[in-house]
Amino acid sequence: MTGLAQRQAAFLGAILDDEAPLPTGWGDERAPGLAIYRNNYRSSLVKALRSTFEMTERLVGEDAFRRAAAHHCIMYPPRSWTLDLAGKGFPETCTELFTYDPDVAELAALEWAMHEAFVARNAKPLTTAGFGEACATFTEGDWEGLTLTLVPDLRVVGASHDLVRLWSSLAADTAKPDVVPFGEAQCAIVWREGERPVFALRPAWEGAALDAFHRGATFGEVCAALIETLGDEAAIAEAGAMLARWVGEGLIDKLAQGVETSSAVTPLSPFASESSDSSLSVR
Repeated sequence: MTGLAQRQAAFLGAILDDEAPLPTGWGDERAPGLAIYRNNYRSSLVKALRSTFEMTERLVGEDAFRRAAAHHCIMYPPRSWTLDLAGKGFPETCTELFTYDPDVAELAALEWAMHEAFVARNAKPLTTAGFGEACATFTEGDWEGLTLTLVPDLRVVGASHDLVRLWSSLAADTAKPDVVPFGEAQCAIVWREGERPVFALRPAWEGAALDAFHRGATFGEVCAALIETLGDEAAIAEAGAMLARWVGEGLIDKLAQGVETSSAVTPLSPFASESSDSSLSVR
């Protein structure tokens, strides 16, 4: 490491850690200035988190959120040049800090997914007409081997609480957030409609199906997984309805035929969890 790189590393260490020694060659007279710089640095990160996790802040209150945000910035400083990624890992921080309030981490995960959807690259999703044209000559084998490329802004997060009711109550700024747990786990599917991130609650098996397609599973494998979960009759009905719904919502980027995959997805595996303002919406 060069001398300049060493000095830069020491300076960054002193910003991130109050107990870190001053960089070599610095006298004690520079400590107050460094403290001011450190405070400004952390304030900027906390401000970025407040912008991304507006609803989470409303849920827990300003003071609790500020403490959680400061803890996150100190323990998990950003590794990227852009403030867009300052909130990476904050839902996990909320899981750690709000142990007895799992709705906090779920809401933070939803807001982070919406933030990621907002900044994801643009794509031109497959239309209903385009899907029909692409599948017009499909044989049974073609359907079995069908794979989907999902739009890059699509995200799936777990939901053990009614996030629609919670979001709506927070958006209305009611006196008490409407926190309602589900009897069984569901998921929130997040995507972007134009420039607006939106989300909808769906059964957990639908989130698992999206995750399976994202990992390269075929339609035949996903259908087999649905049969294991829902039974033959329900799986056949739900598979077709689910695919049509995704096309209608603009979740599918493109199709591929006859792709072999070694991934087994029976039964359904758990789905993966990967900015809050008036433009964010519930569907």
